[in-house]
Amino acid sequence: MILHIDSSVTGENSVSRQLTRAIVGRLQASDPSAQVTYRDVVADPLPHFVFGGENESVDEFLAADTVVIGAPMYNFSVPSQLKAWIDQILVAGRTFKYSETGVVGLAGPKRIIIAISRGGFYGADTPMAAMEHLERYLRSVFAFIGLTPEFVVAEGVQIGPDHRAAAIESALGHISQLAA
Repeated sequence: MILHIDSSVTGENSVSRQLTRAIVGRLQASDPSAQVTYRDVVADPLPHFVFGGENESVDEFLAADTVVIGAPMYNFSVPSQLKAWIDQILVAGRTFKYSETGVVGLAGPKRIIIAISRGGFYGADTPMAAMEHLERYLRSVFAFIGLTPEFVVAEGVQIGPDHRAAAIESALGHISQLAA
């Protein structure tokens, strides 16, 4: 099963939504029998924190073989709607546990593909790299529960129409190279 999560507030103008559709399309093309569960955490907002282990979000997450997440950068980090979903899936005893030697991730094996869109340039080789907290946060969160995400990044999408088109084209090229 593929779990598809979108979190952009910009609807059909969203770059991250365009990229997640392309990723899911690529995955389905390689396995037409793959079932997709779609969650739009903007259209169907989640409570911002649920304490305890029983919730639909963590059940869907654990049932999925592959999770595709659209993650636009808002104010240098994660949209609050996506953070609410993450709070739903980080559940002690279900997706991680504490041990004498530290945290043990329980969520794998599972493939995580995250489509990131950034208005400016925040990559590792840019002057703004220190302000990039989206990819770094997502990498840490998923590592905490035992997973290593793959990233598809479109950046500079708010610089102008040419930059936006080039960023999308580059990201779609990356998607076409993803292992199916």
